Amino acid sequence: MRAAQLINQIPNISTFKKFGKVSRVVGLMIESQGPESSIGDVCKIHVQSPRHGHQIILAEVVGFNGEFVMLMPYTSIREISIGCLVEGTGSPLEVKVGPELIGKVLDSMGNPFDGSSLPRGLVTVQTEQDPPNPLSRPPINEQLEVGVKAIDGMLTVGKGQRVGIFAGSGVGKSTLLGMIARNTNADLNVIALVGERGREVLEFIERDLGKEGLSRSIVIAATGDQPALMRIKGAFTATAIAEYFRDRGLNVMLMMDSVTRVAMAQREIGLATGEPPAQKGYTPSVFAILPKLLERTGTNKHGSITAFYTVLVDGDDMNEPIADAVRGILDGHIVLDRTLANKGQYPAINVLKSVSRLMNHISVDEHVKAASRLRELYYTYSKSEDLINIGAYKKGTSREIDEAIQNEPLITNFLKQSYQDKVSLEQTVRDLIALSNGGGS
Repeated sequence: MRAAQLINQIPNISTFKKFGKVSRVVGLMIESQGPESSIGDVCKIHVQSPRHGHQIILAEVVGFNGEFVMLMPYTSIREISIGCLVEGTGSPLEVKVGPELIGKVLDSMGNPFDGSSLPRGLVTVQTEQDPPNPLSRPPINEQLEVGVKAIDGMLTVGKGQRVGIFAGSGVGKSTLLGMIARNTNADLNVIALVGERGREVLEFIERDLGKEGLSRSIVIAATGDQPALMRIKGAFTATAIAEYFRDRGLNVMLMMDSVTRVAMAQREIGLATGEPPAQKGYTPSVFAILPKLLERTGTNKHGSITAFYTVLVDGDDMNEPIADAVRGILDGHIVLDRTLANKGQYPAINVLKSVSRLMNHISVDEHVKAASRLRELYYTYSKSEDLINIGAYKKGTSREIDEAIQNEPLITNFLKQSYQDKVSLEQTVRDLIALSNGGGS
């Protein structure tokens, strides 16, 4: 059957190659006369270097300027010169995927980071796919355990839900992602590290993820020193790998750190191609690419991709353009608070500013009521905290505030958790309900 399919494809195979020549290089952009190509196609630039001999540099078609093709390279452009031959492939970027990749660390092109060869028997998939048809998405009605009490108890996540983790720098986003990757009961983790410092990649794998987490994960890393296109492709490659396993019936956990750096990379490309800057220098293509990327995750008729996207907010401003756009696309948001982090509370999740849009639909009524009760007590205490700390509040003035003061240490202790600890969803819900029932004592 396989041989017959290949034979039937022979008439559709092009028997000639299309070439062009580099005519101009400006900053990150390469202009060439030809070859005939489409947006998103990969081209091979043939470079003849005195030091390294013949090299092939891959680039992607990102636009057109009259009759000229505008290319953005995946790697360095130092060896490219006027007149270099440009060969069109006629196809977009493709990567190889399969179960043999589990436990490996890959680059944005899907190649092992340690320089080893890819295993045999992998399947080729395109990195850019359309999101599932909205009418083919089954509703989310099953909880997913992530092993973090504050999330499982107060912000319960469903299989196929997409959640943003919003925080400034140094508040614990990467550590929380590693904790979720180790503790979740998802079938597989796909982790994209986009725009990270080179030092942080190995640290995340060894310290935050650990051997246990890596053994059930595929990591895609695109460090901050790599070209903008490689950083964007890191996000799309990770999503394509997650889609492959979802289509085989698995419940996949996709974690991307961070979607803000994907937006920054797209801004670089947009400005280089001549797009006018819009909000805070971000070009219109940034706000077009975000839903195109984020909507690809979720459920389909085969399996699910539960996604956690970190959003690096500028100056802890939760309303900056990227944070605002991402929050409007996703199914919930988790806010990490620098004030809580400074107080030594980990994870520093501000449950009053965070929300899971699906919790009420996937949790039992007793769980939802207990979470609402704790949220109410926590809000009452936080609203009166300044008066309490300076001694201006007199006990007995308000029954609600007295109750909140009594329960605040218990609530804070419930929300705290060491990054090495794992607590089951069942245990978390039991503790939450017990804490709620004892709230008036």
